[in-house]
Amino acid sequence: MSDEDKDSKTEDPTAKKLTDAAAKGNVPFSREVPIFASALGFYLFLIFFMPSGVGNITETLKDLFSQPDQWRLENGPDVVSLGVHLAWAVTAFLAPVMLLFIIFGLGSSLAQNMPSMVLERIRPQASRISPMKGFKRIYSLPGMVEFAKSFFKILIVSIIMYFSLRGEFFGTLDAMFSDPQVILVKLDTIVRKMVVVILLATALLAAVDVAWSRHHWFSELRMTKQEIKDEYKQAQGDPLVKSRQRSLARDRARRRMIDSVPRATLVIANPTHYAIALRYVREEGDAPVIVAKGQDLIALKIREVAEANGIPVFEDPPLARSMFAQVSVDSVIPPAFYKAVAELVHRVYASRSLNQRAH
Repeated sequence: MSDEDKDSKTEDPTAKKLTDAAAKGNVPFSREVPIFASALGFYLFLIFFMPSGVGNITETLKDLFSQPDQWRLENGPDVVSLGVHLAWAVTAFLAPVMLLFIIFGLGSSLAQNMPSMVLERIRPQASRISPMKGFKRIYSLPGMVEFAKSFFKILIVSIIMYFSLRGEFFGTLDAMFSDPQVILVKLDTIVRKMVVVILLATALLAAVDVAWSRHHWFSELRMTKQEIKDEYKQAQGDPLVKSRQRSLARDRARRRMIDSVPRATLVIANPTHYAIALRYVREEGDAPVIVAKGQDLIALKIREVAEANGIPVFEDPPLARSMFAQVSVDSVIPPAFYKAVAELVHRVYASRSLNQRAH
């Protein structure tokens, strides 16, 4: 990514951008946290399991060397039996530390991010075997940060280890010429000091690395103003398309409404501005229903269709305006309009009766 592209990404990533990145396996992850967790697990092993484990190994070796006649090596099966016995002893000694490594390693990874199946991560990509891409990854900012972390671990741990163990040098030399048990005790003390130093250094580095990894991940996902606009359009729909869809929906609704006018019983109009088409059939309901209403051009179209189908049109501006504002299409009229509409319906039925008598 060029500097110009980075400079244009001034906006924080949206929730959708973060979710999409996580779905592709792009999540913040600190490699130093599992290292710290492993060091902590090993330290717990030294405190709680090492003494008993060393004691068991010591007893096994003591039995082996103090009573060699119990272990005859006359043939192959004897050698295998001795090997199995020693292997079980070593396994019992190492099993706790291996189990602690697994538990703390998995726990440190799960604490940062929950596991998910991301096929994109295992998809073959030519960039992964490209020497040029590999060179860029090594000498990129993340690569330099990883190098700095490794250098810090080596330098700081070496310095602290030197000052911590400097006083143990001559004591260790003296212990080499003393009882073997003293050597083991001295070695245990030195190892514990070394592990504590490593534990403190990795804890500090892990805390810094967690903050850095999350900051870098968040920075890499920053967006430009145009990207946010495009995402909003994609989520909400293109305004032009949605406007066109609404226009088509209104046109279909108008056509259905105009097609319903021939079923009307009468039309109430405010000569040219409003028109309300009502249908009233005793068998269908107790009150008239609005089958169509319109304003201006639609009102003129309703009147035109009504006159073409012989439907009476009554001009009553106040009633037309009131009903237009208060009643929706396909709804019965409110009781407030019963009296006024009933008079018009009565006139329609009276006119029909006269016409039938005349014929």
